[in-house]
Amino acid sequence: MISFNYETDFELASEDLVSNWVSNSIHNEGFKEGEINYIFCDDAYLLDINIEFLEHDTLTDIISFDYTLGKLISGDIYISIERVKENAKDFDVTFDNELSRVMIHGILHYCGYKDKTEADQSEMRSKENYYISKLP
Repeated sequence: MISFNYETDFELASEDLVSNWVSNSIHNEGFKEGEINYIFCDDAYLLDINIEFLEHDTLTDIISFDYTLGKLISGDIYISIERVKENAKDFDVTFDNELSRVMIHGILHYCGYKDKTEADQSEMRSKENYYISKLP
């Protein structure tokens, strides 16, 4: 089950469309959908989580807590809408494109993809682009 929670003024235009897209992406990777919670928030909210749980005093666009067991994908994905807006400007892409990238990025981490090395980043970006292209 995929749920969407809002700790800021932002709301998705179509939760059903996004939920189906995320579900299809998970299944395409050979995993099963467990309980996935997206929490959309602002910079201050996410900064507090970053400091409290990761001991990082920096702004970020996404923090995910992975509760995946075997092939059952579960977790909490916190996304700062403010960071996504800034990153969209910085990368010269639409807000919707950047939001989709961040949303699927968290899921891909749960599926085992990494992004620490240049090769891993390239594979992650390729997967992100592939799934973004599948959005209706």
